[in-house]
Amino acid sequence: MNIRALSPLDRILCGLERALETVAGSPEAHRPSPATGLPANELDETERRHVAGLIRINHTGEVCAQALYDGQAALARSDANRAHLLQAAAEETDHLAWCAGRLRELESRPSLLNPLWYAGSYAIGALAALVGDAVSLGFVVETEHQVEAHLAEHLERLPPQDDRSRAILTQMQADEIRHADNAQEHGGIRLAFPIPQLMHASSMVMKTVAYRI
Repeated sequence: MNIRALSPLDRILCGLERALETVAGSPEAHRPSPATGLPANELDETERRHVAGLIRINHTGEVCAQALYDGQAALARSDANRAHLLQAAAEETDHLAWCAGRLRELESRPSLLNPLWYAGSYAIGALAALVGDAVSLGFVVETEHQVEAHLAEHLERLPPQDDRSRAILTQMQADEIRHADNAQEHGGIRLAFPIPQLMHASSMVMKTVAYRI
């Protein structure tokens, strides 16, 4: 059976489909939620709103991760790097679905600005890919390190009894560490000043806004 290789236009169209699914659809997880089977311990209204804000930040972070990987994969210079990026994106889809499910449990919603976050992250990913695979993978390494750090912060800020959110964020943290290690093993380089600092500043803006909007 002949399998036609995807052209650049094909990849763009596939990317648009993934963008719509990420921002407006209901992505399905390939793995069960880590919260499965855990009790839904009671949260008061203040705690519920706080947890929803934290989970909304992480949901938005996964929207950004999808966009970053999609932008990088669309313009990756090697098939091997493209396959690596798409595999990581598939695992990030799990995170997206887990966070979306937890938001529904908390009677809350994703960030209203997710289309904007997606567009900006896609542009960054595409730009990094144009520079080269080593820089593109370096963005993955730095992004995952920063995400792992903010997940550690969020785990500390969760109410002690919120076992369901804690299980989700703990598994996400482990996956992000592995993604960073894999990207480094595939040739990701350390990004030069001031790129990591700018990435951190932009993530702080996103976290502040997404917590509420």
